[in-house]
Amino acid sequence: MISSERFAKLLCTAWMLCAATAVCLAEEQELVPVAQRSPSARTLLLGVGRTGQLDTYLSPMEYKGLQLNFLLQAERMTRMAHRHISFQSTLQGAFTKTDNPASSAKYWGGRLAYDAGWHYHYSPLPHLDLKGGGLIGADLGFLYNDRNGNNPAQGRFSIDLSLSAGAGYDFGIPLGHRNGHPRRLPMRLSYQADLPMLGMMFCPEFGESYYEISQRGVGHDLICAHPGNSLSLRQLLLLDFRLKRVTWRIGYLCDIRQSNARSLKYHDVSHSFMIGFVRHFQLMKSPSPGLPQRGGVER
Repeated sequence: MISSERFAKLLCTAWMLCAATAVCLAEEQELVPVAQRSPSARTLLLGVGRTGQLDTYLSPMEYKGLQLNFLLQAERMTRMAHRHISFQSTLQGAFTKTDNPASSAKYWGGRLAYDAGWHYHYSPLPHLDLKGGGLIGADLGFLYNDRNGNNPAQGRFSIDLSLSAGAGYDFGIPLGHRNGHPRRLPMRLSYQADLPMLGMMFCPEFGESYYEISQRGVGHDLICAHPGNSLSLRQLLLLDFRLKRVTWRIGYLCDIRQSNARSLKYHDVSHSFMIGFVRHFQLMKSPSPGLPQRGGVER
C-alpha cells in the first residue's frame, strides 16, 4: 500500500467524521429548510479512466490499464424528519483491461456493486446542503489472468455497512444581459464520500486452490471485513449544469478497494472521468382515492 494514498484516505476519513458530527449537532439547533429541489432524481453516468490492480493470489506485480464504467443513481426525499431524510441507491459497474509492467500478461476484470441507504440533510447556509448517513452494499467481481495455467482467475465478493457524507452547493455563472435582465447559467457542485466500516468478504488462504475451496466450502473463506484489513473509499465529485432543458452532469470518480488478509494483498485503485445526465421527477397524488397514490411527472 502506498503511504501517500493512506494519508489521503485518513484525511478524507477525518473529514467524514467531522461532517457526521456536524449532522448530529444540527438536531439540537434550529434547522434551516433543505434547499429546494426535485423530490426524486435519477442519474446515468458513463466513465473512462485508469486503474491499478494488485492481487497477490494471481501475481506479485501490479497491473495498470484502462477502465470503463457506469453509474446509475436514484435519490428521493422521504417524509421522515420533516422531509430532511433522503433515500439513495447506486448501481456501479466496471470493466477493466490491465497489463503487467513487462506487457507480457493481461488482467481482464469485471465488477458490479450496489448500495442503498439514507442521508440526513440540513442547510446551515443559503444554497449549501450538507448530508450524512449510512449505506449497506454488496460488491461482486472477478479478475482473470491470461497467462496463469493454475488458478487463472480470482473471485471477489463482499457485503458491508458504510458511513456516507456529502455536500452540495448551488451557484450560477453570469451570461450577460437579455432585454435588460441578467442571465445566469445555474450550476450545482456536489461531493460524496463512502467509507466501508464493517462487513464480510471472500478471501481464500495463500496458496489455496479453487479445487480445495470447492471441497471445503466457500463459507470457510468468508472473513470479517473492517478498516484494519480492507480500508476502502469511494469519492464522487460532480458538477451539474442545465443546457437546452437538459441537466447535464460531469464528474470525477475515485474508487479505492483494497484488502490485506490471510497473507494476500489486493487493491484496485481507479480514477475516472464521468459524464451523463440527470432526470428529475415530481411525485403527484392521484386525483381519485380509488386510484394508486403515486405517479411520476418528469420536470
